[in-house]
Amino acid sequence: MKVLVVGANGKIGRILVNKLQNEKEFQVRAMVRSEEQANALKERGVDAVVTDLEGTVEHIGNAMDGCDAVVFTAGSGSKTGPDKTLTVDLDGAVKTIEAAEAKGVKRFVMVSALQANNREKWSMKIKHYYVAKHYADRILMDSDLDYTIVKPGALLDEPGSGNIQIGESLERGSVPREDVASTIVEVLRNPKTVRRSFDLVSGDVSISEAIANL
Repeated sequence: MKVLVVGANGKIGRILVNKLQNEKEFQVRAMVRSEEQANALKERGVDAVVTDLEGTVEHIGNAMDGCDAVVFTAGSGSKTGPDKTLTVDLDGAVKTIEAAEAKGVKRFVMVSALQANNREKWSMKIKHYYVAKHYADRILMDSDLDYTIVKPGALLDEPGSGNIQIGESLERGSVPREDVASTIVEVLRNPKTVRRSFDLVSGDVSISEAIANL
């Protein structure tokens, strides 16, 4: 399976690219925003393309040529304003969904946010972020794609434990980015995750077991 990682230079994206590169059953293509980022990846033997999520659907679709799956883990980042959240986290995600539909790339994994589906649980400090995630997720669920929506809690930079908790509605919690990336790899392996959406935090069940029991 050849996987396009959208947002490959982000914190989760970088970890995910490394994991997929080391798995025999996967090939990875990294989608990034600059030639400098792409060249650094190519020096490590990673197939990389430069594509702007604020560009056209057709341009985004060209990055998917030859791919079997898309993982959307891009984000505007905490240092930008609500305008970039709308154009990247929402419209960039929707354009990627439209591009996948146009290209016939059926498998799509979205990295969202814990409780993004539940307005009553949103943090008012970053409400614009939850709005973006909420509606991108809804548009994905209304598509014909074989989607999985992974909604992690607060993201940590510490090493992953390999143990998680997943469910349709979890209380607030945190999870290392490494465990999010490992969960995405397991999601891509397991067809039981197609057209499923779940919250993700650290727990006491191995990632493979948690996904198998979804």
